[in-house]
Amino acid sequence: MCRHLGYLGPAAPVGEILTRGTHSLRTQSWAPRDMRGGGTVNADGFGVAWWPPGGGASRYRNAAPIWSDPAVDEVLPQLSSTAVLAAVRSATVGMPVERSACAPFVDGRWAFSHNGVIPHWRTVLPEVAKRFGAPDLLHAESGTDSAALWVILHAALTDHDRDRDGFRGGEPREVLGDLVRTVLDYAPDARVNLLLSDGETLWATAVYHALSVLVTDDIAVIASEPYDDDPRWNSIADRQLVLARPGRLGIEPLDIEPLNVEPLEPARVPDESERART
Repeated sequence: MCRHLGYLGPAAPVGEILTRGTHSLRTQSWAPRDMRGGGTVNADGFGVAWWPPGGGASRYRNAAPIWSDPAVDEVLPQLSSTAVLAAVRSATVGMPVERSACAPFVDGRWAFSHNGVIPHWRTVLPEVAKRFGAPDLLHAESGTDSAALWVILHAALTDHDRDRDGFRGGEPREVLGDLVRTVLDYAPDARVNLLLSDGETLWATAVYHALSVLVTDDIAVIASEPYDDDPRWNSIADRQLVLARPGRLGIEPLDIEPLNVEPLEPARVPDESERART
């Protein structure tokens, strides 16, 4: 599994968002509280995206553990943004530990992270892709379930003709719901906590993994785990979809209904990361 975090609010140093609070995202890399059977540390890299004024998402990634990268304290604090999306990675055993495998995945205004695992993803995701216009999964940045999932999600966000296949195209909330439901049709044991932002809104799903939100009139934060003890944090129940921006929080059930497809044989979620195993 992994840990991720999305922030919207007053302009803040990007590095400070990664280290904010007594249980910051950086701290969660070595001391997560709620991994739910999916690893013990998040030492297989990290990444962060931010939105410069008037531009698309910029990104920094490193395959090394976040605690070992001096850029977190020396470079990223010099960058400021009103929107940040970041993740620390615990690589599923058998998947590569490399920079290109680290979230967030970005394109234009979009930034995306996946906290979870899709059993038999090399078989499952091509089937899922067929229901979303069959984007070419060979375009994935890395040989991982998360990178392939981003190819499908990005295609769905930018393809407004998917209505012909029974799906609602373009609107992020609808796309995320359709994507999660379809993944679970083929892989019922998949963990698919997804986090998406365009720099103005945060969308997330909670499916078989931890998720919390903190929304006030000034900020909106969605995170795998709260980064401090603020009593305004709310834990999100399983199988929910979240939309957040400062002053607004929407939570709705994913209403997962089977599509009468034959699910593939589930695989055990590994107990350790690839880096820890090797």
